[in-house]
Amino acid sequence: MLAIALPLAGPSWGQENEACTSIHFAETGWTDLALTTETARLVLTALGYETQSDMLGMGVIYESLGSGDIDAFLGNWPLAQVEFQPYYERKAVIVLGSNLENTKFTLAVPSYVAQAGVTSFDDLAAHAEKFGSKIYGIEPGSNSYILDMVAGGRHGMAGWDVIESSEQGMLAQVESAVNQKDWIVFLGWAPHPMNSHFDMTYLSGGDDVFGPNFGADTVRTVARPKFDSDCPNAAKLLAQIKFTMEFENAGMARILDDELPASDAALEMMRKNPDLVYGWLDGVTTRDGQPARAAVEPLLK
Repeated sequence: MLAIALPLAGPSWGQENEACTSIHFAETGWTDLALTTETARLVLTALGYETQSDMLGMGVIYESLGSGDIDAFLGNWPLAQVEFQPYYERKAVIVLGSNLENTKFTLAVPSYVAQAGVTSFDDLAAHAEKFGSKIYGIEPGSNSYILDMVAGGRHGMAGWDVIESSEQGMLAQVESAVNQKDWIVFLGWAPHPMNSHFDMTYLSGGDDVFGPNFGADTVRTVARPKFDSDCPNAAKLLAQIKFTMEFENAGMARILDDELPASDAALEMMRKNPDLVYGWLDGVTTRDGQPARAAVEPLLK
């Protein structure tokens, strides 16, 4: 799989559209996206904007961005670059910036399976019976790399089933398998608390499917057409919001392990990382043109 070149020309920040009082986000149900979206909403609210976020399927999100019904989406993981590339080609979606770098996204197995000899994509087919010829993925629309691999019969995996459910559904299946020491291969990624919850091993040899370095890539923030010209102040903020692995891992753990609401976890992480938050505000103002830092400071105390 080759990296797809997206239009990354920087937006031109200008006069804020007077109608731009509310910013409408979309989410997919992923824990990392719940955390990052709530973080952005908290900052925008402090700056005087109204916000809302809808839970939608990936395909609906891109249609809604293209139609202008959704303003922004912080979850453009590399998996979306292939399936939804036509939206970028016809400028139905614009890229504001990158919000996380050096991610990991590829197939993984419990480490006891790796210790038994399955360490590469090329080892899977020889053990098809033990895996039930199944690969566990997440939501439909998010498993295109795996589906294409199976459809193309790569790595001897023609005829395997790709089980599509949800992040939580997949993790529950992995936990069940691990508890019984069953064999399972699943879609793994970082940042995510799964990396500490499970003793897991990412499989090598999948560069042709997910790209090099275990699918290492960049998560981007995307928006509807003309969002940067309609709402340049809000767009500048969203373009500058960049997370760290530590921020996301710790925040997701609070949501998944401690059952903290995503907004509370986001606020907690912001308060633990004030310098990171202040860095997002360079050149940004409140909705009515006042200094952004003064408006956000009370949120971080």
